[in-house]
Amino acid sequence: MKTLEINGNTGNSKIYLEKSYTDVAELLKGKRVVVITDENVRNLYEEKFPEGDVITIGTGEGVKTLKTVENIFKKLVELEFDRSCFILGIGGGIVCDITGFVASTYMRGVRFGFIASTLLAQVDASIGGKNGVNFEGYKNMVGVFNQPEFVICDPKMLKTLPEKELKIGFAEIIKHALIGDPKLLEYLEKNYKKALHLDPDVIGSITYDALVVKAGIVNADEKENGDRRKLNFGHTLAHAFEKTSGLTHGEAVAAGMGIAAKFSMRLAGFSGKEEKRVYEILKKFDLNRNVDFSCKEIKEAIRKDKKKEGDHIYFILLKKIGEVVIEKIPLSVLEGAIDDMC
Repeated sequence: MKTLEINGNTGNSKIYLEKSYTDVAELLKGKRVVVITDENVRNLYEEKFPEGDVITIGTGEGVKTLKTVENIFKKLVELEFDRSCFILGIGGGIVCDITGFVASTYMRGVRFGFIASTLLAQVDASIGGKNGVNFEGYKNMVGVFNQPEFVICDPKMLKTLPEKELKIGFAEIIKHALIGDPKLLEYLEKNYKKALHLDPDVIGSITYDALVVKAGIVNADEKENGDRRKLNFGHTLAHAFEKTSGLTHGEAVAAGMGIAAKFSMRLAGFSGKEEKRVYEILKKFDLNRNVDFSCKEIKEAIRKDKKKEGDHIYFILLKKIGEVVIEKIPLSVLEGAIDDMC
C-alpha cells in the first residue's frame, strides 16, 4: 500500500492508495460517525459502510449548492451531532466537496475524512483541502480551505463507474502530467489502452504519479497564493464550458486544456510539436470533442471566475510539457483570443 501526505496550515492529511475502503473502520475507532454519500454509492456499498448514521444527497452538479448544505445541517442538528463526532464522505468529487464544506463550517468545524469512489476524486477532487459549493451556477464560488484527516483511494471501486465518469478522472491525470511530469505523459501515451481497461498496475502507477504532482504543489502552496494556481490549467475555460455548454467536467477540462495549449503557443512560446502531443493524448482518451459555445456567454462566465482580480485573470500557460507559467492576463486580451477562436 502506498501513502502520501499533505501537511498544511489547516491540518495534515494522509492519502492511502490501494487501501480497501472496508478498512476505514480502523481509522474511526471510538468515533461516532455520520456518513454523507449519494444515492448511487449508497445503493452499491451501503452494506459495507461503517456503523453510524447516513445522510444521502442526490447526484450531479445541481445538488452542489448551499441549499443541500442547509438540508445536511438540519439533519445533523436532528441527530444531535456535536464536535466530538466525525463526518465521513463516501463518493465522488461532489460528495467530497459538500462533505468538506459541511464539516468545516458546522459548529465552526468538525473532523472529517473521505473514501473517494471515483477516479476524479481519487486523483484530484478529494485531495488538497479545497471544499466548496456552486452559487448561481458558478463553480465553487463559496468554499473553504481545510484538509481532511485522511483519504482512502480504493481502485476496486472504479470498476462500478460508467465510462464517462472514468474519462473525467483521466482528464485530470493528463492535466497533472502536462503541468508537472513529462514521464507520466510518456507513460500515458504508451499505456492508454491498459488505463482505459483499468489494468491494476497501470491505474496504480498513474494515480500515484498524478497525486505526487498534486501533493507537491499543495504542500508548497496550500491556499492558492502562487504555485497552486498551476492546478487550474485548462480550468478557466472549462468552468465556463460547463456552465454554458452542458459538458461533463472531464470533457470541459479537456476542451479547456486544448485551447489553453493553443493560447500557450501564442503567449508563452509553446511549440507546435508539443501542442500536437496535447491533442493526441486527449484523442487517445476520447476527450477531443468539438465544443459548441456562445462567445458572449463564455466571456460572461470568465468575468465571474474565482481567478479574476479586477480587470485581469490568472491564466496558466504551458512553456513546455511539465513546465507552466502563471500569467496575469488582461481580460481584454483573453477576450480577444476567444473572439479569434470563435
